[in-house]
Amino acid sequence: MSLTRKIAHNTAIQAIGKGIGLALSLVTAGFVLRYLGQTGYGQFATVMAFLQIFGIIIDFGLYIILLKKISKTDENTDKLVNNIFTMRLVSGLIFLGIAPVIGLFMPYPGIVKAGIFIATGFYLFVSLNQLLSAIFQKYMATYWIALGELIGKATTLGVTLTFIFMGMDLKYIIAAMVIGSGLNFLTNFIGSRKFFKIKLRFDFSLWKSILKESWPIALSIFFTLVYFKGDTLILSLFQPENEVGIYSAPYKILEVIIAFPTMFIGLALPVLNKSWLEQNMKKYKQVLQKAFDFLVILAVPMVGGTVVLAEPIMRLLGGEEFVPSAPILQILIFATAAIFLGTLFTYLVVTMNKQKVMLWGYSAVALVSLALYVTLIPIFSYWAAAAVTVLAEVAIFIIAYSICYKTSHRGVSLKGFFKALVATLAMVALLIAVPDINLFFSIILGALVYFTVLFLFGGISKGQIKEVMALKSK
Repeated sequence: MSLTRKIAHNTAIQAIGKGIGLALSLVTAGFVLRYLGQTGYGQFATVMAFLQIFGIIIDFGLYIILLKKISKTDENTDKLVNNIFTMRLVSGLIFLGIAPVIGLFMPYPGIVKAGIFIATGFYLFVSLNQLLSAIFQKYMATYWIALGELIGKATTLGVTLTFIFMGMDLKYIIAAMVIGSGLNFLTNFIGSRKFFKIKLRFDFSLWKSILKESWPIALSIFFTLVYFKGDTLILSLFQPENEVGIYSAPYKILEVIIAFPTMFIGLALPVLNKSWLEQNMKKYKQVLQKAFDFLVILAVPMVGGTVVLAEPIMRLLGGEEFVPSAPILQILIFATAAIFLGTLFTYLVVTMNKQKVMLWGYSAVALVSLALYVTLIPIFSYWAAAAVTVLAEVAIFIIAYSICYKTSHRGVSLKGFFKALVATLAMVALLIAVPDINLFFSIILGALVYFTVLFLFGGISKGQIKEVMALKSK
């Protein structure tokens, strides 16, 4: 089986699972938005934003380090996986244990503080799931990721609907997420045993070595948190809870969507890492271009379609109460596109061992973003939060790409981008020309136009389609 086809098939498996999981997440979010309303969802978003600080801190860059190291054939993978898993578990118990204590001193209502305590379980399971996904990506066994995703999301939806039917409050809505993520972890844990026997290992010399390599990544992730979640936290401190809800509803869509590029790059990164280590620059350039083109093909029409369909999307998701969120979605979708492309190069920075250089970029963007949040959010509310988020994500993409280009002397061609842009403009023109039609029909019609025009302009070739769809390897 060719490399492109293997990556494509594993991406397809994960994409199908992720797509169904995305649909289940959005259905769940829709019920929660309508049930809690602007104020209640603002409280929910505050809980999640507060805990995400600690959820990201416990990462310590371990996922990227694990993904990078297990792509090397000479690594003691069993020892490595077990020690990194143990490190993640220990850091999770420590920092997520501290979070509810700090939450008690925050100027939040009691329901939010209780929600923070309950949601610690959700972030612990999510963090452990992320590590296990690296194993499946390494062995191209992404069907386990898809299965865990489906079980977890379906359970969350079912339990959430049960609690809504029973008239339960915010605490129970959060508890439903904990139950779903717990079953997701259990599924992935069982699947991982086909490749590794997960055990607690305390090889402190190895821990020291891993931390020495991962601390710049951990610090970078912390700075990422400042501009990615600082907006919601500062908004919760300076503006009413209903405005936090209006902003966080479209932000939920962003958070769901950005899981896809991470999934895809997790499959492509071992190949890029191997070719970089072997200094096989021809292969490196080839895989990099294909990965970039693939992300562009998805990101560009996502922006165009969302700008046109933002209002019906928000009406479907949250009802009339959240239609005011549509303009925020139109802004945040540009940040989503920047994350799609930027994730590829921020991961490559680690492959090239340039994370210390990238740290300066993260810190600069975080400090500037924080200053803008504090200055502008009290005046312009969620409009400022959305605009600064876009600027921050675009800046990170540019910085990461610049570092990769200067290190490898290999860039990417923008031919695919311009072809995707032409196809997107055709799609947008059609959607504007036929307004007031069903949202799902609009999406299907837009996709058909986009991919047809893209094919006609050579953005997707017959050879690529045959390679991906062939039943026999070449």
